[in-house]
Amino acid sequence: MIRRVWKMGKNKVYLSLGGNIGDRKGYIQKAIKMIGKINGIKILGKSGLYETTPVGYLEQNLFLNVVIKIETKFSEREILKIINKIEAELDRKREIRWGPRTIDIDILLFSNKKIDEIDLIIPHKEMLNRLFVLIPLIEIYDGDYFEKEVIVKRIDELLKIEDQKIQKIND
Repeated sequence: MIRRVWKMGKNKVYLSLGGNIGDRKGYIQKAIKMIGKINGIKILGKSGLYETTPVGYLEQNLFLNVVIKIETKFSEREILKIINKIEAELDRKREIRWGPRTIDIDILLFSNKKIDEIDLIIPHKEMLNRLFVLIPLIEIYDGDYFEKEVIVKRIDELLKIEDQKIQKIND
């Protein structure tokens, strides 16, 4: 008898999760748990938890942010559907661009793919401008998209020019 064993896909994906409404840490933990329970997704790594100032729309509460690395058999479109569904289940509202939210999940990197479509841009178009993405990312980044030094250099640049505050907290 021949047994077929399902093997995890080869897609390596970095996701950024953040929120600033209600139980910020609880929403992030729930989202990560929901992602990890999906058959076809394996969580490979998780950064520390960071408290950060808002970017864009400034009149709102501080955010908590984290980055996770997953391995998946799913396509980028399927992952987008999955994270949008999780956001909806966790009561995400899209009322103000860059405004308050219970949870926000973004695809940062997806294997070595480059996508530029109306509703999906990979690598994430604002990734290299956000300390709340880059600092957690560098903790778990394997250099599997571009060199780590690119991220380190960009973090150094942003720390000199941007008024983005970020602090690691106990998670």
